[in-house]
Amino acid sequence: KIGFYASMKGNEMENYKFVFDLDSTLTKQEILPEISKCINKYELMQNLTNETMLGNLSFEESFKKRVDLLKCIPISKVKSIVAKINLNEKIVKFIKENPDRCTVVTNNLDIWICDLMKELSLENKYYSSIAHSNGDFIDKIKVIIKKEDIIKKMKGPIVAVGDGSNDIKMIENADIGIGFGGVRPIAPGILKVCDYAFYEEERLCQLLKQLL
Repeated sequence: KIGFYASMKGNEMENYKFVFDLDSTLTKQEILPEISKCINKYELMQNLTNETMLGNLSFEESFKKRVDLLKCIPISKVKSIVAKINLNEKIVKFIKENPDRCTVVTNNLDIWICDLMKELSLENKYYSSIAHSNGDFIDKIKVIIKKEDIIKKMKGPIVAVGDGSNDIKMIENADIGIGFGGVRPIAPGILKVCDYAFYEEERLCQLLKQLL
């Protein structure tokens, strides 16, 4: 699987499609811990996040716990926090220059990140978990997506980029899987299955541009 190659369909060469995780891949911070600061739950949230990213706690169990902690915060407030999250600008630039070939696949909730996706010109090109709201508050989680299911349904050769344990199967099922540790250490499980691992955003983007 390692290396560059062209996927052929008849006599036509298929271009790579690029799939990115959101938290700590496009963003320079984990979004849920940043949200938790406004209710003084940052340390608890960070611990849950770290245990999940390392694979010591199942993602679904952890995600439900983390969302329960944050349900008391108005959705409008969360959106304002997400709007201020720092981004990895070189990766964002790559996405904005190639919007037709880029997709974000995140377990984060649609209702929290939709404005950010619009800013990235990906409002119709992202997959996320889905929440049910009651006014300005989350009522419950309707769907927690499985990233590998999204990858398996996508057509054409896929390049997937992520950092945490919930990205392992997505990266494993991609034609080219890339671990990115520019914000936090790459999960050990990703290092076992990825084709490339980068700890510098510039070097990651160099490879992505070569794959265009």
